[in-house]
Amino acid sequence: MNNPLFEIVDKPISVEEIANKVIRNEAGAVTTFIGTVREFTHGKRTLSLEYQAYTKMAVKMLEQIGKEINERWEMSKVAISHRVGKLEISEIAVVIAVSTPHRKDAYEANEYAIERIKQIVPIWKKEIWEDGQEWIGDQLEKTPYPNGTPLEGKE
Repeated sequence: MNNPLFEIVDKPISVEEIANKVIRNEAGAVTTFIGTVREFTHGKRTLSLEYQAYTKMAVKMLEQIGKEINERWEMSKVAISHRVGKLEISEIAVVIAVSTPHRKDAYEANEYAIERIKQIVPIWKKEIWEDGQEWIGDQLEKTPYPNGTPLEGKE
């Protein structure tokens, strides 16, 4: 069973629903990060993106990020939802909500979460441009996928 705080979904994400998962009496701050599909990347016009994930492992890694944040920022609570499938320009790909007693910790923990997602969570994206498409590779965009899709043989 998936932890409702950490999820991979194939439907639009509600920012309010994710934020509500972390709101609590002990927290004086809630930060949200909303990652959307942008139209231009490195001067190329993007028409849409497609995300794929190794879902079981991705959820485990999101949970790990939540544990890391709890260990690093006292009294924090985290919820992360990442979307897979085809997304159009301006659609939400990821929402991260963090609550802490104080705002600085909430900001720092939220930034930590998105950077860790890009480092360790098995989610891949394909950029679809006006003149072609390409699997970008890992989320840090440093490892391209020369042939096929990133999930071949993984699920």
